Amino acid sequence: MKEKAGSIRYSILFLLFFATTINYIDRQVIGILKPYIESDLGWSEFDYGLIVTAFQVAYAAGLLITGVVIDKFGTRIGYAVAVAIWSIAGALHAAARSAFSFALARFFLGLGESANFPAAIKTVAEWFPRRERAHATGWFNSGSTIGAIAAPVIVTGITVTMGWQWAFIITGALGLIWIFCWLLFYYPPANHPRLSEAEREYIVQDSNVTDSTSNVKWTDLFRHRQTYALCATRFISDWVWWFFLFWTPDFLHKMHGINLKEAMLPLIIIYGVASLGGIGGGWISSYLIGKGRSVDYSRKFAILISAVVVLPIMFVPQINNLWLTVVMIAVGCAGHCGWAANMFTMISDIYPKNAVGSMTGLAGFTAAAGGALSASFVGYILEATGSYFLIFAIASSVYVINWLVIKIFIPEIKPIC
Repeated sequence: MKEKAGSIRYSILFLLFFATTINYIDRQVIGILKPYIESDLGWSEFDYGLIVTAFQVAYAAGLLITGVVIDKFGTRIGYAVAVAIWSIAGALHAAARSAFSFALARFFLGLGESANFPAAIKTVAEWFPRRERAHATGWFNSGSTIGAIAAPVIVTGITVTMGWQWAFIITGALGLIWIFCWLLFYYPPANHPRLSEAEREYIVQDSNVTDSTSNVKWTDLFRHRQTYALCATRFISDWVWWFFLFWTPDFLHKMHGINLKEAMLPLIIIYGVASLGGIGGGWISSYLIGKGRSVDYSRKFAILISAVVVLPIMFVPQINNLWLTVVMIAVGCAGHCGWAANMFTMISDIYPKNAVGSMTGLAGFTAAAGGALSASFVGYILEATGSYFLIFAIASSVYVINWLVIKIFIPEIKPIC
């Protein structure tokens, strides 16, 4: 079938990208403002730990719930409600005065934000044929790295000129503006008032392969070994991204002697290249499918390429040159994002659309659990050895292990029903 114009679906992809960008901006505000709020309200480190824990617990638990909710009520309403919850919770941080009230606001922020990826991945499955899904996922997922870059600039600018309370209020308002655009523009392909018949036919060109009328329950997911394979790979690998996100500034400071201000350009380079990696990793499998290769071959080949790209980061602790270090970390982050684009997309390759949100939430929960455990593990290793060598060595190898897990336990990427 000849490809038709994609004005509607690419506009929707644009909205997914901005939702993910806002998601990452909102979750980072409190970390950026920690010194200001500590000085103003007299927080202790224990208070801050309680606040961070509240977000992590809600985010992990929410992933088990929100995916099911998105599958039940649909992406139009479900996504809008989720963004409303996290945006209002984000703005309400400005009214908090105690560690408990901050933790409560943070809990609802995490609960709302947990729906972003289940909703976005389900939307991609609804609006894009299989050949385009990984590339589309790479594009919207790049919002996470753009958010990581934009947050310090936006939040610092608002705080310096208007005060830290306004940083919460204004960033929270971004989500409310997004909701207005989403409800105004978004409808499922079957009843979108502005979708041409040609584009609708293009979107559903392989629906006979990927769709199912079966009502897959949440508990039914555990009957399939693909579920365990996908959850295992997320558990052992997602922590690497959080390691890069939370420990890179400290690593650059300890190993290369640069302060937070000097680290801004290296971090922009790292996250910018990571965005390109996600888009490129998704493009590889989409390109191969477009050239007639099977979905199984295309996804696994792209995952293997991403795994190989990450391998050289094992040498990062031995490098004395700052900019070579930055480049290698950036390429490693790009490999992770390319891997993630294809792993996210595999869910819609394997599971029917009425279970994509649920499966994304379940896999996200295991990823969050792995991330929480790894934070303590990384801290223990650094405390015991004083060296990043072992951490980088493990991080460099987990993606190859992932590829082997996928090869062994998912012999062929195809619909389960």
